[in-house]
Amino acid sequence: MPQTMQVMELSGGFGLANLKPATRDVPAPGAGQVLVRMRAASLNYRDTLVVQGGYGSRQRKSLVPLSDGAGEVAALGSGVTRFKVGARVVASFFQGWISGEPTQEKFASSLGGGLDGVLAEYCVFDAEGLVPTPGYLSDEEAACVPCAGLTAWSAVVTQGDVRPGQVVLVQGTGGVSLFALQFAKLCGAEVIATSSSDEKLARSKALGADHLINYKTTPEWGKAARAITKGRGVDHVVEVGGAGTLKESIRAVKIGGTISMIGVLAGPANDLPVPLIVMQNLRLQGVTVGSREGLEAMLTAMTRHGTKPVVDRVFPMKEAHAAFEHMTAARHIGKIVVRI
Repeated sequence: MPQTMQVMELSGGFGLANLKPATRDVPAPGAGQVLVRMRAASLNYRDTLVVQGGYGSRQRKSLVPLSDGAGEVAALGSGVTRFKVGARVVASFFQGWISGEPTQEKFASSLGGGLDGVLAEYCVFDAEGLVPTPGYLSDEEAACVPCAGLTAWSAVVTQGDVRPGQVVLVQGTGGVSLFALQFAKLCGAEVIATSSSDEKLARSKALGADHLINYKTTPEWGKAARAITKGRGVDHVVEVGGAGTLKESIRAVKIGGTISMIGVLAGPANDLPVPLIVMQNLRLQGVTVGSREGLEAMLTAMTRHGTKPVVDRVFPMKEAHAAFEHMTAARHIGKIVVRI
């Protein structure tokens, strides 16, 4: 095993120009810990915020970014029985959230935020913060599931309790949205997909979307979604746009329906119709990834159905900047991966 390793490190300030290669010593696993040779990592929108300093005073000014990674066990600390050397593993987003309800302490254990992330050749994790990689997934595919996949699973299954015959609306073709589409179909739901691109909508159709709405040519897409349901409204909206798209989501959802609030991609709100939230008895549910227990349940379901993440493009580690720029350009469909 080498004594040193390459990492990508955000230091000296925020901004992509301050994300630079660096050399560190390969860490040794302590008691209850596992050293993992990382093979792949994936980007989330959250990672672009971290690099740009979008979390303000709460954010560390020096860290290794990216939360989602997969690799194989290189060494074990004392007392570890969950894994053997050579086992393929995926890191859980919240290292300290094993099961149960979220807490401030559990949220503080996020990779690539509260803790150093996975854009490194080797990483040390608590053994409890890892799960086995399903054999049918490549490392690049496995690296896509901890944040985007589990967030969608939590929205649709764990918290959303989507049932067969219900109608789910997903926004766009990013990682979370495509996972949500796939999981909603696994639950037996009918899916409406929105996008600004007919090309991207065609990809959603190939993944099983039943109805397509181009929100660029149909700005009042909430009204269009309600028309698809013959005026009843959709049961569940997976809301990744944030306050800027929430008005149309409220128009789309049925009385007593659910809106899972995940992203902030569309900017600030404009005339948010708060009275409609009350009058329609809507449920607005914030979703922040999930526990290791949820990750295990999701991977079990994915394995049973052969569900694979949609990978848009894979970049080598030396082109990490290009991977971030590709995400910022928002032309991708699915997940952007960095091979380590």
